[in-house]
Amino acid sequence: MAVQDSKKSRAYRGHRKAHWARKATAPALSTDPTSGETHRRHHVTADGYYRGKKVIDKGAAADVGEE
Repeated sequence: MAVQDSKKSRAYRGHRKAHWARKATAPALSTDPTSGETHRRHHVTADGYYRGKKVIDKGAAADVGEE
């Protein structure tokens, strides 16, 4: 049977359990001002926009994959 080396403090226990609260909540969502599309915070939209600016050209990315 396992025996712990020393008592774990309440702070240590709290830090360990805090990660479960993050996993239980739904991801934060935002709406892009240009396209009005809903996306995860700090992520690029499916159309390639981030913070109202076009950062990824989907057409150029598709051409690279065909070669």
